[in-house]
Amino acid sequence: MRVERPPYILIALLLGSGGYLLLRNFRLLPEVDLLPYAPVLLILLGIQLLFRSDLGISWAAQTFGITRGTVRAASLEAYSGELDVKLRALRREGRLIAGAYTSRSRPDLTVRGETARLTMQRGRTWLFSIADWEVGLARDLPWNVLLSTHLGEIEVDLRGVPINRAEFGTGIGDIRLVLPELVGQGVRAFSTLGNVTLAVPEGVAAVVRVRRSPLARVQIDERHYLRLADDLYATLNYAEAERVMYAEMGSTFGTLRLVTIGASQS
Repeated sequence: MRVERPPYILIALLLGSGGYLLLRNFRLLPEVDLLPYAPVLLILLGIQLLFRSDLGISWAAQTFGITRGTVRAASLEAYSGELDVKLRALRREGRLIAGAYTSRSRPDLTVRGETARLTMQRGRTWLFSIADWEVGLARDLPWNVLLSTHLGEIEVDLRGVPINRAEFGTGIGDIRLVLPELVGQGVRAFSTLGNVTLAVPEGVAAVVRVRRSPLARVQIDERHYLRLADDLYATLNYAEAERVMYAEMGSTFGTLRLVTIGASQS
């Protein structure tokens, strides 16, 4: 992960104080009462923290990157509140995860054995730090992903990322999700008030359960999906496929859309 530089005024205070005390110990400086100048130093430190440090209020996103290391599996848990989140596969190899985050919500990393666990929390950020999150995941190891928002929207393209299990949830925001080619336990996307659009890449065999309330609407592309039951749909190639992925989508008041996306579409 990129290391943030401490506030410059704090560095200057530490160096200056250490040098002053050292010179006083050798009696190379006269006795000076610095107490009257303390308020000025505190004001300067506060200004530095406010405008330059990650501890202050910031509207700008900050970038991060964590190297791949020797881990063989990883999980990401992100709670973004009212912020929008974009999730995709990394284009560059050698990194575990990379992207942009809101001030003070940089990912926390813990590693146990060969498994990495990353968490991102909107609650750690100042209220007015409103930069959205953009996150890229490594393509060469399996992932468990848990991502939720209250007001924010979720835009996810998992093509190229091996997923063991993934769950996405919103309160009001919409969810736009492109399914991966390889899934273990399944992918789930639910919203209370928002719309959910689930796109299956061409050539991928999938069975999708559509869970809706009486107040929700459903739009299914019948050219590409068979209706197996009242709430169960499958791609046309699911019967002869060696591997079939499972997905669920649901909404209480929104619109549920099940579509097919081409390999070159974004």
